[in-house]
Amino acid sequence: MLKKKLPIGIENFEEIRKEDFYYVDKTGLIAALLHNWGAVNLFTRPRRFGKSLNMSMLEHFFSLHGEKSIFDGLEISKETALCEKYMRKYPVISISLKGIAARSYEAAYQMVVQLITETAAKFYFLSDSKKLNCHDQTEYKCLLEKNMNEGMLGNSLKLLSEMLEKHYGTKVILLIDEYDVPLAKAFANGYYDQMISLIRNLLGQALKTNHSLKFAVLTGCLRISKESIFTGLNNLKVLTIADQRFDEFFGFTDQEVKQLLAYYDLTDHYETVKKWYDGYQFGNTKLYCPWDVLNHCDRIRCEPYVQPDNYWINTSSNDAVKRFIQESANAATKREIERLVAGKVITKEIHQELTYPEVYQTIDNIWSLLFTTGYLTQRGRAEGRRMKLAIPNLAVRDIFVTQIMEYFKEHVRQDGDTLKRFCDALQNKDVQNVENIFTQYLRKTISIRDTAVRIDRKENFYHGVLIGILGVKDQWGISSNREMGEGYADILVEPDTGDMGIIIEVKYAHNGDLIAACKEALKQIAHTRYEDDLADDGIENILKYGIACYKKQCKVMLAEK
Repeated sequence: MLKKKLPIGIENFEEIRKEDFYYVDKTGLIAALLHNWGAVNLFTRPRRFGKSLNMSMLEHFFSLHGEKSIFDGLEISKETALCEKYMRKYPVISISLKGIAARSYEAAYQMVVQLITETAAKFYFLSDSKKLNCHDQTEYKCLLEKNMNEGMLGNSLKLLSEMLEKHYGTKVILLIDEYDVPLAKAFANGYYDQMISLIRNLLGQALKTNHSLKFAVLTGCLRISKESIFTGLNNLKVLTIADQRFDEFFGFTDQEVKQLLAYYDLTDHYETVKKWYDGYQFGNTKLYCPWDVLNHCDRIRCEPYVQPDNYWINTSSNDAVKRFIQESANAATKREIERLVAGKVITKEIHQELTYPEVYQTIDNIWSLLFTTGYLTQRGRAEGRRMKLAIPNLAVRDIFVTQIMEYFKEHVRQDGDTLKRFCDALQNKDVQNVENIFTQYLRKTISIRDTAVRIDRKENFYHGVLIGILGVKDQWGISSNREMGEGYADILVEPDTGDMGIIIEVKYAHNGDLIAACKEALKQIAHTRYEDDLADDGIENILKYGIACYKKQCKVMLAEK
């Protein structure tokens, strides 16, 4: 049987329903919202958790021009009274601010103007509506002007709402997706104060004094402090990832993932998908990241044996984690990072209401940022603002490990004297100094250990540290996992002298027996005859090192001739 297509990156609800894409039914959000809405509802969720698709769903449900049939068979269709009362009954203004990303305020301003003019143009019938007077129609035409001034821009959504109410005789629903993206981009590019003023005027007018508004829904990643953007807005209902209300409507539940895997005959992959992409806690509900699940399912349908990947990491710069790792010079923070990467839980006081200039001011604020953006998640119940935090899953752990290694490689070059001594010791068969210096680096860097991770992945960390150290020798040839003899050598080092080859095999001593692990490494080098390729190239001076690691300890052995 031909299966439905997987909706990778598709955020238009109508397209998903009409073009036969698989849809995880989140229409229960509509009923929950109608039973318990505020005048202005703000949902804060991490990126790639279905915010934009849910906003598209709301638009198509409420819009006067929506198509009823695309909701057939979904949960909301069972709510006949609600559908009769609210479905296709309201003019809807829907905008997304996720595209407002510019290097200057002037360029960002023009992007906002273009967004508003395109939104106003969708209601072009207002230009000759009999329900609007001449003044209204003149103002409507101003909303189509590309040289719109700041006053008109700030009042634009409110004006458009009022005109739509006059035309249709019913109040308007306003949907604003990713409201905080322009602020993040403005902060990164140095025009935050100007953008906060623009967004404050645009949203303040539309949400605070707009009598034409039925209700509004906003989404974003951060809950920007009320004082900075929602001043005087007393009707704001904020629903964060810590809130139990609406907790199951963003992200996939375990049951939804099981159903998806069963539909595509991928049930055998359940445990892997769970370890890599589950583990988020919104309110009281455990959730998977939809973006990761859909992308992985799409791959394993064609490549059943493909290893799980971190799809989320490629959709952002991961600046929050980068800045967090940079704070690891603080010994206490380093220990906390190590506990998190090891799969442990730590307790922190979380402040969910911040401004972008505040998020990196203190390490405490960075903890809060990591929580709100999904890099850390809640475990159990919060006690006031104090929460137990953990890394959700292996995919996010992989982001931390990647950034830890990048940070290590960036800073290792600053330690030139020690690096020279390490490389000299490696060439000169000075086993004790190789061991001592490598141990120093293990103590300085953030250790990566986790009982849930396979031994080969633990070895990868120590392998990476060694590659980072050796990488400072620009003139040396450094090969990783190179095919040699009858296998693959962990690390092959060819110094610039041209007459030497150094083979290094790294082992993780899972039981703490470093000597036994070293011997096993040397045995592997001998058994697979890694040195044969070097000998064939005329290199006679071949050194073979076995290096065993356990936590922040290491042991180094040199094979005898």
